[in-house]
Amino acid sequence: MGAPPGYRPSAWVHLLHQLPRADFQLRPVPSGFAPQEQEYQQALLLVVALAGLGLGLSLIFIAVYLIRFCCCRPPEPPGAKSPPPGGGCVTWSCIAALLVGCAGIGIGFYGNSETSDGVSQLSSALLHANHTLSAIDHLVLETVERLGEAVRTELTTLEEVLVQRPELVAAARGARGQAEAVAQQLQALAFWRGVPLSPLQVAEDVSFVEEYRWLAYVLLLLLELLVCLFTLLGLAKQSKWLVIVMTVMSLLVLVLSWGSMGLEAATAVGLSDFCSSPDTYILNLTQEETGLSSDILNYYFLCNQAVSNPFQQRLTLSQRALANIHSQLQGLEREAVPQFPSAQKPLLSLEETLNVTEGDFHQLVALLHCRGLHKDYGAALRGLCEDALEGLLFLLLFSLLSAGALATALCSLPRAWALFPPSDDYDDADDDDPFNPQESKRFVQWQSSI
Repeated sequence: MGAPPGYRPSAWVHLLHQLPRADFQLRPVPSGFAPQEQEYQQALLLVVALAGLGLGLSLIFIAVYLIRFCCCRPPEPPGAKSPPPGGGCVTWSCIAALLVGCAGIGIGFYGNSETSDGVSQLSSALLHANHTLSAIDHLVLETVERLGEAVRTELTTLEEVLVQRPELVAAARGARGQAEAVAQQLQALAFWRGVPLSPLQVAEDVSFVEEYRWLAYVLLLLLELLVCLFTLLGLAKQSKWLVIVMTVMSLLVLVLSWGSMGLEAATAVGLSDFCSSPDTYILNLTQEETGLSSDILNYYFLCNQAVSNPFQQRLTLSQRALANIHSQLQGLEREAVPQFPSAQKPLLSLEETLNVTEGDFHQLVALLHCRGLHKDYGAALRGLCEDALEGLLFLLLFSLLSAGALATALCSLPRAWALFPPSDDYDDADDDDPFNPQESKRFVQWQSSI
């Protein structure tokens, strides 16, 4: 099958498409895109389950590390005020992990934007294809109505004027038959009329889902950014309550990061399977949803020399019929107008109608050519399989960096919190407060001296 113009499966598509797949019984599953099959659905769900397994292992590791830190820590000697050795390394490792998380957030914003651009390109291609199909239907309907109006009015009037010349009436009736034949041939060219599948509706649905997906990722990125910044602020200010709150928030964002990682990985794998060979699946799905013949769908989706235009015969017959009508009207104008001057007005009106019909016919021929719709098909594939897939991979990298950074921070924050000086609880106390222990002691000494 011929690939759309400008679209070739990328290296990422080939790499992800080659990854092994298995169902819940760990039996191999073919990598062909088949979302309706249960085995293929299980293979994608297994990818999501791997992310869940990673979340479970990371939570177990964090829990074991914190339990060991709390329960197996050697007792401090009485009166010891210096921080234990290695405390600075713990704080700096936490800060480095949070900075890596901030870098991952930047990657996430870029990936979210790339994914949105790819989906927008898909929606734009669908809207342009819908405009082309609507233009075909409109031109066919307008041309058929114009020819029908000409048959009912001008040709009927012309026959009444030429009633005294049977041979001229026969010529007018021949033009009537040719016009009716053209209208009948043109009606079959509006192949998308009455089809339940609307590219406009598909584009609106895709845009609706993408809008909420984009917003959800923006909120997730902003949430993680706030967690990283406020955690760094808590470490800098040595504020225990702020660090404790951010530790709880880090745990929440860690769960969300692993969850988004599973969805991104499953979507990227499924999208790579689709993009490796999209023609077969799209042809079968479109034929099932629309009921159109395979000849028409093959012509527009493949658009190569091996596939002939299914409308070529009707277009040729219509063009010949229009040429015959034109020649018959010219003959009537030469023979009838000198004898019947009143025939000139309907003949001129028919000539004008015929000229407009021929102009619309040439425009219809251009719209029916596979080049335009096939170009939209290629643009949709490029948006989905290049920009959107690339954005998904950047989002996957963001989730991976986020999960690693937050797991490191969750292990380091309790140790860094333990290094905060005890005076942290009184940092905000006013020096002139009489209830301050230091100030009270000074007040007693001052009374004794008096």
